Amino acid sequence: MAAKKPLVIVTRRLPDVIETRMMELFDCRLNINDTPLGHDQLITAVKEADVLVPTVTDRLDKTILEQSSSRLRLIASFGNGTDHIDLGTAHERGIVVTNTPDVLTDDTADMTMALILAVPRRLAEGERLARSGHWTGWSPTHMLGSRISGKRLGIIGMGRIGQAVARRARSFDMTIHYHNRNRLHPDIEAELEATWWQSLDQMLARIDILSVHCPQTPATYHLLCARRLRLLRDHVCVINTARGNIVDEEALVTMLQRQELAGAGLDVFESEPHINPKLRNLENVILLPHMGSSTVEGRIAMGEKVLCNIRAFSDGHCPPDRVLPS
Repeated sequence: MAAKKPLVIVTRRLPDVIETRMMELFDCRLNINDTPLGHDQLITAVKEADVLVPTVTDRLDKTILEQSSSRLRLIASFGNGTDHIDLGTAHERGIVVTNTPDVLTDDTADMTMALILAVPRRLAEGERLARSGHWTGWSPTHMLGSRISGKRLGIIGMGRIGQAVARRARSFDMTIHYHNRNRLHPDIEAELEATWWQSLDQMLARIDILSVHCPQTPATYHLLCARRLRLLRDHVCVINTARGNIVDEEALVTMLQRQELAGAGLDVFESEPHINPKLRNLENVILLPHMGSSTVEGRIAMGEKVLCNIRAFSDGHCPPDRVLPS
């Protein structure tokens, strides 16, 4: 007699190939309309599921997880970050949590590099002008931006994505500076020709472009606070493809309005999906709807990770991408 398939509840639409495989392997309940689940719907899901497959938009806090039934044994999150899940409460209730690491590195690094190129050269401003019908022709002093070759790139968070960005930036002859909790291995430092700064404040005062790649934790909330942002010189561009609340958004807006910074490229925001109206009114800012990892290949690879984690757990093995509370 075949073993009973676990009930897997998926909170959002996933790539068709992944959903099809889930339906083949498990007793699967899909979200066909792709409408985010509300608080009460998430509570129902944790009460009914054997396995829950949430995404970064599903906030599984203590109030929700405390109402989970004993059936829920695995939360196989579709995404790299786990800041949307109360890992401590999950651990206390014996719920294993997994994520999908290592598959988004190149996609996010590519998008970061695109912003590093686009913001100093004012590409979004130029594209809007070309569409507006108000362009009067070429001029020697019109739409002047800044070249990036020879500039100092400061990277906060030198994990896989930070290193991938550094490799791309080196091909544009940028100089790499970084702040990280732990210094990189000397071989990696030598490969990237990277300079480590133990003091974030000292690094900020010396760079030309800043790119944020650290994880969202209580310790990194407003890591780039108003005081630290003021250490940046007025020609600096700020790029953030990590998490919105690492940067004090109001302080960033104020400095951009006062032209105390040259520009910003933001793929993440403090109150997603709400975007501060003040940001939308700034010409020197490129705004993207959290699409740093949005490639077909990346999303399928994430789904394959989820499938692998569920199958391993269902077979009685430790899933390869288990996340433990810090």
